[in-house]
Amino acid sequence: MARTPDNDRPRTPASAREDRLKAALKANLARRKAQARARNETETNKAPKTRPDTED
Repeated sequence: MARTPDNDRPRTPASAREDRLKAALKANLARRKAQARARNETETNKAPKTRPDTED
């Protein structure tokens, strides 16, 4: 198995913190996107649907 440059260097508290922050940012972005999609979906469902006038 090939080693990546990230595996060659020793873990420092600063790099561990940076990794945690990256993971938190990624999770936060995913959560916010999901919330925006859900809001958009509910707004779309609430919009009045127009029906063409039918004359019988």
